[in-house]
Amino acid sequence: MDDQNKNLILATALSLVVILAWFWLFPPPANTAKPQDKGQITQTTQDQAKAPGVAAPAAQAPQTGAAPAPDKTVAAEIAKLPRIRIDTPTLEGSISTLGGRIDSLKLKDYRQTVAKNSPLVDLLKPAGAENPYYALYGWAPGGTLQSGDVPGPNTVWTAPKDAVLSPGHPVTMTWTNSKGLTFSRTLKIDDKYMFTVTQKVQNTGAAAVRLAPYGIVARHGIPKGKMYYLLFEGVYQMANGKLEEVSYGDLKKAGPVKDVGDHAKLQPAVSTGWTAITSKYFMTALIPAQGKKSTQTAQYVPGSDIYQVSVQEPTVTVAPGASVETTTQLFAGAKVYDILKSYEKQGVPRFIDAIDWGWFFFLTKPIFLVLHFIHSIVGNMGVAIILLTVFLKLLVFPLAYKSYVSMARMKELQPEIEKLKERAGDDRAAMQKEMMQLYKEKKVNPAAGCLPMLLQVPIFFSLYKVIYVTIELRQAPFVGWVRDLSQPDPSSILNLFGLFPWPTPGIDSPLHIISLGLLPILLGISMWLQQKLNPAPADATQKMIFAWMPWVFMFMLGSFPSGLVLYWITNNTITFSQQYIIMRSHGHKPDVFGNIISGFRRKKKATGK
Repeated sequence: MDDQNKNLILATALSLVVILAWFWLFPPPANTAKPQDKGQITQTTQDQAKAPGVAAPAAQAPQTGAAPAPDKTVAAEIAKLPRIRIDTPTLEGSISTLGGRIDSLKLKDYRQTVAKNSPLVDLLKPAGAENPYYALYGWAPGGTLQSGDVPGPNTVWTAPKDAVLSPGHPVTMTWTNSKGLTFSRTLKIDDKYMFTVTQKVQNTGAAAVRLAPYGIVARHGIPKGKMYYLLFEGVYQMANGKLEEVSYGDLKKAGPVKDVGDHAKLQPAVSTGWTAITSKYFMTALIPAQGKKSTQTAQYVPGSDIYQVSVQEPTVTVAPGASVETTTQLFAGAKVYDILKSYEKQGVPRFIDAIDWGWFFFLTKPIFLVLHFIHSIVGNMGVAIILLTVFLKLLVFPLAYKSYVSMARMKELQPEIEKLKERAGDDRAAMQKEMMQLYKEKKVNPAAGCLPMLLQVPIFFSLYKVIYVTIELRQAPFVGWVRDLSQPDPSSILNLFGLFPWPTPGIDSPLHIISLGLLPILLGISMWLQQKLNPAPADATQKMIFAWMPWVFMFMLGSFPSGLVLYWITNNTITFSQQYIIMRSHGHKPDVFGNIISGFRRKKKATGK
């Protein structure tokens, strides 16, 4: 086996490792049990986490709900009470006056599928819907106050009739208890995804009161859909510059909050930060006023199958005749890089890290920024991926050039290597020694041919991350049939790419693996042509490996996102051109057409035709 073929086999093996690693790290979606929605948030009782600054025995964490109520009761109550409509350039929905829940929110810029009549993406949903998901605010009582003296999840607020929350038009809700405390909540919203929530309490009673404001985001059950090892979906806790990821499984194992020292998901004394429930493309985040020492809590409520995050600000004392107000923010929307970056500039720390950049973040972020910049110029994400591939190939060309030159020199040394083999005979040790001496004299590195493939591995994973997790690639069209570069090629050879009217096999069908789209087929052809730069190896085993490898890759990559397959096709095409030019510049003219014909002739001879 000559060293050039060794290098080619090693490079192919490295590519195969990349593919197999992808299938291991991103397995098919696991079935998840359908959660039973209970329609309420859990009640935090006296034996739960102690809130800083609230004296015992009334010290407690945010009153995150009243006693459990049946789904139908909560849903019916929400349905019959007035709602505050939300209407912005990016959002539509409403707020329930029961608890002041922000519990109905659709994203105007995003649909569930690429179909024109597809429903808008539902981000937040009220109790009674499938998998309720909502945000609410309230006050935790301290001192002599009881839970009924402060507004909570089941408080009925008074709001202006036919109120509409929109940019420049805030809405204020009010509620007064029997002890002379008047609570107001003013909601503002910008033209993107940020709510500003101002909570105020005015004490007209005769005694001072102690209480602490809080905010909660609650999700009933784990959302349906694909869950992958390297795609994080769960809870983010950004506390004092440190970002912690808490999976749904970890929350479930942790159990109920008992005390600060008993629960790793309780973050006390957070001066700067935020906490959120996040999915692949969307997020709902509580952002307290930066500089105050708040407490972040992430927990799972077993009886109600609820995953929730909360932020409680320091306890305040309101003297008779005085008032106190606090302002926090709620992000509810898509994880668009430019939008997150703008909020980060406004004071939300490390907000762009809400995007799951992955292990190769030091490559993923720059690759995304370059892709994003190119897209802003050309306006087509598929074209941007092609141009990004060209840019990356130019960036690594100096190293790749040395590699290709080394491969070309190896080709030139083949006659001398053959003479060495004849001279050495069966003495493999002597042959290896003489070959290494020859490489040294001719300044050839036999391993250099693998360098381009080694560079491909981190770039491959980083680009995969960019294509898979950034919302800018979601439903991004390329040409014709490729309407979503974040999904596999939807065309199929089984109906001649749409020429015949019958449907193609679904992803659950055993025939799906042979339902190849046009892009994976072009990928297989590009790999096959790249092999034809050199004659087929004489060794039968090598010949078989090279004959099958492009088509194995073609089937394995058939389920990859179209954007990644497009990148690989472009990369193979550029690599083919570079190698062809460099080989010709060193006096070796690749006979691509002849190698193709030779391959077919061997097949005919082998079959006796």
